[in-house]
Amino acid sequence: MESGKPSFTTIDGYIAQFPADVQKKLTELRAVINECAPGAVEKISYQMPAFTLNGNLVYFAAFKQHIGFYPTASGIANFQAELAGYKQSKGAVQFPIDKPIPFEIVRKIVAFRVQENLAGVKTKSK
Repeated sequence: MESGKPSFTTIDGYIAQFPADVQKKLTELRAVINECAPGAVEKISYQMPAFTLNGNLVYFAAFKQHIGFYPTASGIANFQAELAGYKQSKGAVQFPIDKPIPFEIVRKIVAFRVQENLAGVKTKSK
């Protein structure tokens, strides 16, 4: 986010700062994440919408040219083929703001991260 923007304490507040078309995309992305991770807790972390479930799950944020989706390094590494057409880094992928968000890929990544976090908890408790 650009400096000088206000801080937010809720995802609703974060989404409300954007134009209607971007709000629609962010609201849809939030709904897909909640659908795939029904036990996840919503919060604001690093001034971005974040979801936790037995640890950090995923984050997202809107920028001028893209929607950033941050499913951690494993969420990117395990879906390289599906994400090949998008700009990405170790723990992030950029979905162009003027194109539809590939929600099927997002669903797969979130489901993977949920399983990964739940498995991590089981491993830690042994």
